[in-house]
Amino acid sequence: MNSVQGLLAASVVSIQNSCFIYPACQNCLSRLILDSRRFSCLKCGCAGEAKDASYRYRLSLKIADIKDLFDITVFGSCLDPFFGVTAENLQRYIQEFNQLSGESNTESSTSALVQAVETCFIGKRFIFGV
Repeated sequence: MNSVQGLLAASVVSIQNSCFIYPACQNCLSRLILDSRRFSCLKCGCAGEAKDASYRYRLSLKIADIKDLFDITVFGSCLDPFFGVTAENLQRYIQEFNQLSGESNTESSTSALVQAVETCFIGKRFIFGV
């Protein structure tokens, strides 16, 4: 579903969840099931080593135009310019940060990322292709 049916100018009211990156199947883009060593896709059956999993952005937003509220989800590389890196690189940076800081609890890095995303998006106006 890559065709844009229309454009919507709206402001971001809130971020709907704190999971901005997900392991994505390279074949069908569905969320992968990961364990410590392997990944698998429930939709198309693709499987491999966890270290080879690719990642993709998924940003769920509540937006508002002049008269209505909408829940939308923005996927993929169109978010690269906002984050400054690809989803794969951001995931790698987060993992490296957690390893270097010795954090077994990833809550602090997740919290910092959520705060940065909220600062970047909430209250800002964007044009969304819907």
